[in-house]
Amino acid sequence: MLDKFGIAKRIARELQDGYYVNLGIGIPTLVANYIPEGVAVVLQSENGLLGMGPFPWEGEEDADLINAGKQTITMTQGASLFDSATSFGMIRAGKVDLTVLGAMEVSDSGDIANWKIPGKMVKGMGGAMDLVASAKNIIVAMQHVNKAGESKLLPSCSLPITGLKCVKKVVTELGVFEITHRGFELKEIAPGVTIDEVKAKTLGRLVVEGEIPEVQI
Repeated sequence: MLDKFGIAKRIARELQDGYYVNLGIGIPTLVANYIPEGVAVVLQSENGLLGMGPFPWEGEEDADLINAGKQTITMTQGASLFDSATSFGMIRAGKVDLTVLGAMEVSDSGDIANWKIPGKMVKGMGGAMDLVASAKNIIVAMQHVNKAGESKLLPSCSLPITGLKCVKKVVTELGVFEITHRGFELKEIAPGVTIDEVKAKTLGRLVVEGEIPEVQI
C-alpha cells in the first residue's frame, strides 16, 4: 500500500521535460519534492508564482513566500512573481500542461468533486474550477476511501461537482487507475494490495485485465 509520499512519487513519474505544472493543495504539493532527475518542469501556483521549488528545509522557511495553500515554499532560479489575475490568465489560456489535484470524489466518467461538502464551511472553491476547465491533463492524488471506509471512486459524484469528464488518471494508496469510456482501468497495483481489495473498495466501474504490474516508485 502507498503512503502519501509514495502517491506523490508515482505521480512525479508522469512529469515530462518542458511541462508547465500546477500542483493542488494536499498530497499534490509533495510532487515538487520528487521531480525525476533530468526532467525540467516549471511549477505554477495560482497565487502568482512561476518557478516554484520544493518545500524548504526546517529553519530556512520564508514566511512571505507561500503557495496557494499558504505553505512555505522555495523558488527556482529564474522564477517570477506576479498578481493572481495574471496567474489565472495563464491557466484559462491553456498554458498549463498538467494539473495534479486532490479530490473528495471522482466518478468513473472522470467527474471530480473537490471543493465543498454541504453543511461545512469553506473559504471558497479556489482555482480548481479554472484548472479542471483549462488544463490539458488532470491527475488526481487521493485516498481510495473516506474516513468511514466508503469508496471515493464512484459511479457518479454525490458532492458538488468541480468539473465534468476531465480527470484522466487517479493515483491512490491502492494503485494507479486510468479513466476511459469503460471506467476505472487498473494499470498498476500498490505493494501488498490484492485485486479483491481494490474491487471491494471501488464502487465505480472497474476494469481489471491481464497481469497487473506493481507500482514502481
